[in-house]
Amino acid sequence: MLSEIPKQHLARPFLKWAGGKSRLIQQYIPYFPADFKTYYEPFLGGGAVFFYLHYHQPTKAILTDINSELITTYLCVKNRVDELINLLKEHERQHNQNKKEHYYKVRATSGETDIQQASRLIYLNKTCFNGLYRVNSQGKFNVPLGRYENPKICQEDLLRSASKALQWTDIQQADFAEAVRDAKSSDDFVFFDPPYYPISNTSYFTAYNRNSFNEKDQKRLRDTCASLASRGVKVMVCNSNCEFIRKIYTEINFNIYLIEASRSINSNIKKRGMIYELLITSY
Repeated sequence: MLSEIPKQHLARPFLKWAGGKSRLIQQYIPYFPADFKTYYEPFLGGGAVFFYLHYHQPTKAILTDINSELITTYLCVKNRVDELINLLKEHERQHNQNKKEHYYKVRATSGETDIQQASRLIYLNKTCFNGLYRVNSQGKFNVPLGRYENPKICQEDLLRSASKALQWTDIQQADFAEAVRDAKSSDDFVFFDPPYYPISNTSYFTAYNRNSFNEKDQKRLRDTCASLASRGVKVMVCNSNCEFIRKIYTEINFNIYLIEASRSINSNIKKRGMIYELLITSY
C-alpha cells in the first residue's frame, strides 16, 4: 500500500509547476481508468499524475512536453542523477553565500551542457518567486528571486526516487498530437493537462511559456481527443470551467465533471483561493 512506503522513498514531483495536480489527485482517483497498459502524458509539467500512477498502476509511460528545458531536466534526472545532485549542491552552497548575486548570475546564463541546463532549471525553480516558470518573447527566463529563507535546492532523496520511477519511461520533446500517435487501443490511457483556456483577461497561463496555446490549439486538442476515443483509447482532460471548454467537449460526447481547485499562482494574494475546474473523460 502507498501508506506503507516511507515518504523519502516515494517518487513525487521534484519541480513546482503552474497548474500542478498534486493537490487534485485525490479528486481524480475515482475517474482514473481501472485498467491500462501504457500511460501517456503529453503536457508533462511537474508530472504529479505520472508519479501517482507509477505506484498505484505501474505501467509503461510516454512522457512528453513542448518545453525543451523541462525535457532536458527530466532526462538528466532519469539518466544522470548523481551528476545533477553534485551540481545542485554547488548551487546550494553559492546561494547560501550570496543568494541575490548567485540567483541573477545563474538566471542570466543558459548552461552550456544538458546537465548544467537541468541544474539551472531546478535551482531557479526552487528559488524564484512562487516557483513560477515564465520566459519573455526571446525565451529568456525572467522571474525575480523569491523571498525564501532556506529553500530546498538539492532534495537528494526526492531526486533519486524520481530517477528510479523514470527508468520505466520514454521521455521526449514533442507537440501533444505527435506525442500520442502510437496510442491506438483501450490498453492506452492519455492524460492531457494543457494550458488552461483563460476565464479572464488576467488568467493567461500561456504567458508562462513563449509557445502560446490559443483557442485554435484548444480545438486541435479536442479533435485529437476525439480521434483517440474513436480508436478506443481512454482519454482524460482537465481545463478551466468555462462555456467554451464545456461546449467543445460536449460536441464530442465526452463526460464533464467539476473539480474543486485552489488558485495559488497570483501576485495578489486576495485573488488566490478556491475555484472550480473541469475534468473531462471519454469513458
